[in-house]
Formats: sequence, structure tokens, C-alpha cells
Amino acid sequence: MNSKERVAAALAHKTPDKVPYGEFAIDYDTAEKILGRKTYYRNKAGIMQAVWDGRWDEMAQSVTEDAVELVEMLDQDIVTGAILPPREVEKPRRVDDTTWEYKDGRVLKYSPMTNDFTVVHYPARDYLPTDKDIEAAAEGHPFEEYRLAPVRRMVERFGGEKYVVTGVPSESGMPLFGGMENGLIYYLTDPGRMKAWMEALVIGEAKADEVYRGLGIDAAFWGTDYAYNGGPLLPPRVFAEILMPAAKERTRAVHEMGLAVIQHACGNNWELLDFFVEIGFDAYQSIQHSAGMDIKLVKEHYGSKLALWGGMPVEDLVSGSSADVIRDVRYAMEHAKPGGGFIFGASHSIAVGTRYENYRVMLDEFYRLRDY
Repeated sequence: MNSKERVAAALAHKTPDKVPYGEFAIDYDTAEKILGRKTYYRNKAGIMQAVWDGRWDEMAQSVTEDAVELVEMLDQDIVTGAILPPREVEKPRRVDDTTWEYKDGRVLKYSPMTNDFTVVHYPARDYLPTDKDIEAAAEGHPFEEYRLAPVRRMVERFGGEKYVVTGVPSESGMPLFGGMENGLIYYLTDPGRMKAWMEALVIGEAKADEVYRGLGIDAAFWGTDYAYNGGPLLPPRVFAEILMPAAKERTRAVHEMGLAVIQHACGNNWELLDFFVEIGFDAYQSIQHSAGMDIKLVKEHYGSKLALWGGMPVEDLVSGSSADVIRDVRYAMEHAKPGGGFIFGASHSIAVGTRYENYRVMLDEFYRLRDY
């Protein structure tokens, strides 16, 4: 089997020759150790700074070609094509070493832990979508062609050999207007408007799908965290009433295009997994052990309904010992490998702060155990 066949077999709940391996992302600090040089690939803050400073072409070249070189250097079966940021964005005003402010009053903070910018303040106004916003959402807004260059490059180089995924066709997700707190409250205080938004979003995304036909990818990789460590962010009944119909229709449309759907979802998703199955997701990626998602139990209860992608707790890659990593790999392989339907990888990604020696130990132990 080649890599593409191996992953396809796992997604079909069949037993391939070997357990497939892949990471939806390898963040820049680990990528730089592998490549032996600086990179913009998965360098979230660096990418934004480059765009703000007019170095878009330099950034885009690095993101596109360094991703290809990483795949060439690693034995991955499933690979991700990145989507570039827009060329033109507003450059916020720098307030201090870690703070920036946009003209509309939104405040960004830099986090060295994640190497990313987060909006920490929204202006005190209602962010609920207006009727005009809902009408615009139904018009569809596909990514500009130039932003898909890394995806096309990945398909060009590996499409016949490896299983290529990316963030399009787009998901409906869980829109949060005005930030996490306000955005969640709106689902409870104005469910009718949020449902109208989701319905319009599905119409618009269906129009945008035409742009992505023929892209050459194998699956849409979606990334909405519907839960936190303690459980779903919204009551399951709200998820079922407002979010699930849109997700189900988007999944149906993507399947109609001949693509699989892989859902990344951190947090404790136990109360949502039946919904994931009903929606039609082909695979569930992340499977966060620290949030109570024991891969042994997930495999026992849902392994025949969802392919599973994960198994290596990212927390142990960052702060654990080599012994911890070896234990984790053995646990995942013992409980998730039998019967197929399993892709090995980190519970989230090879995240910022991962100890490189732990990453190498993980790979060595996995390669030792991966054959069926």
C-alpha cells in the first residue's frame, strides 16, 4: 500500500498494512529543527508580522516550499495543505511589546506560549449579524485563488502518493460574534437569528464549493472546538438545533464532491460524539486525553462509527519524559490499532514548545509498532 491507500483504508474502517501516520500541523519551532533553518511555516505570529510589514511574498514562498520539504523529510501518510492569509490586511497600531489595537477598537495580545495573537477586547457594541450580513453570507465568499497556492503545490508534489487534506471546502462550524463569551450567549438569547445565519452560511458555502472542485485534495479538514475540558461549550440541545443541521448539510455536500470530512475538535466531546456520527464525519481528530477523551474508551464505543486520528497527548510531548512518550504510544497502539480505523498522531498537533527529543522518541516507538 502507498500512503494514500493506507489512509483511505483507515477511514473506511479497514485494516491497512501499517497504521497511517500524520500531523495536521507541526509548529514552526519543531519544523525549524527538522529543516535546519528558520521558517514561516506554522509560525503564526511571524506570518502576521510579515503580512503587516509588506513581506507577503517572502512568507508565502516559505510556507509553501517548506511544507513540501517537511513532508519529504518525514514518513507521513496524511499531509495538510496550508491556506495563505490575504495579501492586504489592516496593520494594527502597536501599543506595547505584546499589544496591538485595530481602528475599530479590537485589541490583540501576543502569547509566547502559542506564538499567536488573540483578540482580548472587542468594542462594547452588538456583534450579532444584521439582516444585511445574513444576505451577504448567502452570496458565498470563496478563498482567492492565490491563497490556495500551498494546497495546489502539495497536491502537485504528493497527490498521487499521499492523502492530502486542507481547510476547504469550508465548514459551517460554530461562529462566535463578539468573542467567545458574547458569541456563546447569542445562541441562547437570540437562537432564531443564529439559526438564520447558519442557514445563510450553508447557502453561501455551497456556492463557494464550485471553486474547490478539481483542487485534487482527498478530504476537507475542519477545525472547530465545540467543547472545553469539562464538556460542550453549548448545551447539546442547542448544538443539535442550531449547529448540527448546517454541519450535516455541509458534510453531505462535501461527500457529494467525493471527499471525506475530518473533524478536529479539542475538549471533552463525549456528549457530542453521537452528533458527530449523525452528521457524517468520517474521522475525529484530536481526541484530547487530558479532557477525558481516553482513546481506549473512544475506540470501544465509537471505533466502528468514526475513524480516529490521534493518540499521542500533546502535553507529554511538551513537558513529559521520554518514558511518558513511550508509554503513550504503546497505549494508543494497544487500544486503537486493532481492527484498523486508526491514524496515529498528536492529540492536537506538534505544538509550540514540543521537546524535539520527545518528538523523535514518539516517531521511533511508533515506527516500531505500526505494522499490522
